[in-house]
Amino acid sequence: MMNKQIISFPKNSKPTLLVNEWQVWDGERDEGGIPDLEHGLNKVLVPFHWWITHHKNADVISRAGKGEIGVWFAADDDILKHADLIEEGKKLWPVVGAHFPIFRDGRSFSTAALLRDRLQWQGEVRAIGDVLIDQLLQGARVGFDAFELRPDQNLDIGLKQFDLYSVSTQNSWRDTRTTQEAV
Repeated sequence: MMNKQIISFPKNSKPTLLVNEWQVWDGERDEGGIPDLEHGLNKVLVPFHWWITHHKNADVISRAGKGEIGVWFAADDDILKHADLIEEGKKLWPVVGAHFPIFRDGRSFSTAALLRDRLQWQGEVRAIGDVLIDQLLQGARVGFDAFELRPDQNLDIGLKQFDLYSVSTQNSWRDTRTTQEAV
């Protein structure tokens, strides 16, 4: 089940709610190609492990060329091992996702940080899976700029999380920490 809206929080912008145009596909029931998509959607996030083995298929190349395919990384994907494939993906994937299999598994925070810092990813990095409101501020700090919250989470309350603090005590992907004038 997907959330019909996401929180979008691009760097140097305000967080807003947007229609979720992307279906996250788990790669199961693979019959050699991308499945028929639900809800009239035409954009799909495919598992990175599926992309590795299918990215040269004609239909995948065609859909990727139209900006209709992104990938999502599992929490245990070694993205640095596949840096050249991700480099190629910069030209194809409008969105990449990092999957939280359960909210207390924080490995996807590292995925977002590596994508931004080491791999210089400039496109959207979306948090998907078991994403809770409690994870939004940390996610925004390390490199996420879109969040597909778990369906039981209140999106309006999620938006308000970004206004809780006016001072930042640590540097982040978005900004440097707030400096205070000496009195």
